[in-house]
Amino acid sequence: MDLRFKDELALMPDLRHQLRRLRWFRATFRASARSVEATYGLRFDIDETRLTRAFLDWIEIMEAQKRFAEVNRADFIIFAAGLVLRELIRQEPAKAMGNGPRPDLPPAEAGMAEIVQFWPEGFLYTNYCVAAIAAVYEQEFGHAPTIDQCADDLRTWWSYRENVTEMPAYAVAFLDRFLGAEPNWIVPDSAQSRQAMQDALETTDQRKVGHQA
Repeated sequence: MDLRFKDELALMPDLRHQLRRLRWFRATFRASARSVEATYGLRFDIDETRLTRAFLDWIEIMEAQKRFAEVNRADFIIFAAGLVLRELIRQEPAKAMGNGPRPDLPPAEAGMAEIVQFWPEGFLYTNYCVAAIAAVYEQEFGHAPTIDQCADDLRTWWSYRENVTEMPAYAVAFLDRFLGAEPNWIVPDSAQSRQAMQDALETTDQRKVGHQA
């Protein structure tokens, strides 16, 4: 992944809550698009109506499951971003309009450039969510999560694009995979079904039993 935009996001105070406001969500998404355009020589047209719809649908879905933020806050941050990714893929607010001037990239980034060219919109959506997770993690926990090497593998992106086209909820599972977590392929958009949530709930139950003993 390309985390250049993460540093810009991390400068925003209380990022986790700011991104739940439509104005900041739209502004940061547009800024992310500009970063991708400048780095990879693309141009995006962004439909504000679709972007707003993606945000509102995300808020509604997330609010219904936000109680799990108290179970495992770190995992819920990733899960919430996965729901954003699902809605962005479903609503398709961005459209690549062709190439602009392409900057010279170091050889180490050639593979990422291939991924961007293969699926520019999907890369934009995914990179925005990963950058947001990394920035929120730095603010909340003092470090960014580790990105799995599969996130830089074009073959994984082939599978990713094919699967989310059929079922957008798989975006949550692929985001988990990119962050090195165990994906839930059965009900990926259910917080309660996530392994990290199950582990946290089990630990809580064990503590309660210990206190009662």
